[in-house]
Amino acid sequence: MFNLANQIQCRLAKLLLVRFSSTQLSRPPTEELPEESQPIPNAQEMGLGDEYRVMLLPNDFKLHRLKEGPERVVAIRKSQALKYYRQLATVRLLETAASRLYKEQLVRGFCHLYTGQEACAVGIRAAMRSNDNLITGYRVHGWAYMMGVPAVGVLAELTGRRSGCSGGKGGSMHMYGRNFYGGTGIVGDQVPLGAGVAFTSKYLQDGGVCLALYGDGAANQGQVFECFNMALLWKLPMIFVCENNNYGMGTRSERAASNINYYTRGDLMPGIWADGQDVLAVRSATEFAIKHALNKGPILMELGTYRYGGHSMSDPGTSYRTREEIQKVRRQHDPIQGFRELCLDQQILSLDEIQEINQVARLEIEGAIRAARKDDEPPLNNLCSDVYSGLFEGKLRGVLALELEHDNTKDGEV
Repeated sequence: MFNLANQIQCRLAKLLLVRFSSTQLSRPPTEELPEESQPIPNAQEMGLGDEYRVMLLPNDFKLHRLKEGPERVVAIRKSQALKYYRQLATVRLLETAASRLYKEQLVRGFCHLYTGQEACAVGIRAAMRSNDNLITGYRVHGWAYMMGVPAVGVLAELTGRRSGCSGGKGGSMHMYGRNFYGGTGIVGDQVPLGAGVAFTSKYLQDGGVCLALYGDGAANQGQVFECFNMALLWKLPMIFVCENNNYGMGTRSERAASNINYYTRGDLMPGIWADGQDVLAVRSATEFAIKHALNKGPILMELGTYRYGGHSMSDPGTSYRTREEIQKVRRQHDPIQGFRELCLDQQILSLDEIQEINQVARLEIEGAIRAARKDDEPPLNNLCSDVYSGLFEGKLRGVLALELEHDNTKDGEV
């Protein structure tokens, strides 16, 4: 992933760090001009090509036990803007499709939507490398898509069809892909699982980092703090990511936690707060966190975000907050609208290009919906298939004895 500090001349890099570092507010006052009065270097001054745009992130990062934080001056090129906007739009439409299928009673069980939090997924994914791993909770549809599961694989899994990414047996909360460990249905259990994945990377020395995502509702669990302790003791290459959408089910964070600055909760573990509604801020924070996890050990990252819907499809989401609150966030802090306006203001993308992306994303999701409706359900013998990965020659235990034949329907897949 593009790292600004490695692309610009050393002299300019030092100048930028002095001007725009996240630690600027903690330094003694100087005779320099106020930050807003200082010109931001353009791409040519920074040794970059014409395809780049350079900008100052509107919101600063907050730091815990760190002397320096993520870069606040970031660069983006057109190909990246096209990709990020396409991902944002597709994840939003994917969740709209999930809601529609649920209301048609084609999706059974729980269904937790990610609508409003798209910038968290797109920004983190933009910073991840090919050998990094990720695990999250049950608000997983958008994350499955971002980690390489096609839209039809997500929606077919929701409707319990064979072409679903888990063969139609996992449903809304249990989706998996390459370097993607789910999708877990138990609140907070992804955190110790993620610590195990990070331990594996350290043991194998494969250079990978594991990101374990959890919400503010799960942040008060004891298993989370136990993992903080173990990860610090063992210096695991791990990033604890708290997606703080302000509500744990129907309880606002202030009513559930004595300390709502979740990025400070790691005690001796360094922490970062970033604007989770800003794709480029999330990307910059994740790049910094990956480098820290590789060189110094675990780090905690809190992303301030917001979910528009209720906790799940069965929750209208308006009994514990007002409709006016939701609409205010939609108007002022929507991640897609914000990135769209940035691309237009910076002349990275044209209005025609944005409209074309919206149309392409819409066609992709409509095709996935049709496929998810028409595909067959898994046969009954798939009930005991894929219990083991790879070749397994024995029989599985049934009700009375070892009597069930094992079938691997995912042969050759990872």
